[in-house]
Amino acid sequence: MKKCNILKVNICVTNMKELLKFIDKHLKEVKGEYLCFSNVHTTVMAEEEEEYLKVQNSSLLSLPDGGPLSVIAKKKGFKEAERVTGPDFMMEIFKVSQEKGYSHFFYGSTQETLDELKSNLKNKFPELNIVGMISPPFRSLTEEENIKITNDINKRNPDFLWVGLGAPKQEIWMYNHKNKINSLMVGVGAGFDYHANKIQRAPLIMQKYSLEWLYRLIQDPKRLFKRYLQTNTKFIFYILRDKISRRMS
Repeated sequence: MKKCNILKVNICVTNMKELLKFIDKHLKEVKGEYLCFSNVHTTVMAEEEEEYLKVQNSSLLSLPDGGPLSVIAKKKGFKEAERVTGPDFMMEIFKVSQEKGYSHFFYGSTQETLDELKSNLKNKFPELNIVGMISPPFRSLTEEENIKITNDINKRNPDFLWVGLGAPKQEIWMYNHKNKINSLMVGVGAGFDYHANKIQRAPLIMQKYSLEWLYRLIQDPKRLFKRYLQTNTKFIFYILRDKISRRMS
């Protein structure tokens, strides 16, 4: 797949239809790899932290979860670039899982959220093959705990390991487990909460015009206001800086 470099991060240029075709064709051979769903926040972190940039660019694919990334890719000449979000990708995979025979394991979030997630998914997709769920402790794992969790996941042999630890923790976890987990790892951030009906997606019109961040801000202003103010400002600054630099060179 084509890549568009945005603040040093190699963002995949694709759309949902092409991504699903790629996964269906290559799933067996890409097990052990991981997918990142990148947004303004993670891209700014990668710009500022060399180690996290390595984590992003070591993924099988870093996909444009954030609308601004696909917009910038289009401005750079990739007219086919479209936004591909983690929650939407989850739903599309769940829809075809019975037909394709896909199995799933969920790692992250709280036990309460996992229980609600399983209940909701089973209501929508009664035949969905969920082979395991783990809510890890909210602290660093010991080496013994890490080995046990890795072994537990591999014993169940899921096709997809959905990782919902939040950025940057989930991407770092996947990077550290690359080729140690015998599944395609997918970092989906708030995807667990969306599909557990803990939080609501923005209306489609807001998603279309890259305003989902605003909807989330309205839902959780205390936690997100400072983050969005800082990262969005930095993102604009870094993009303008790079644009000016290219014109001057």
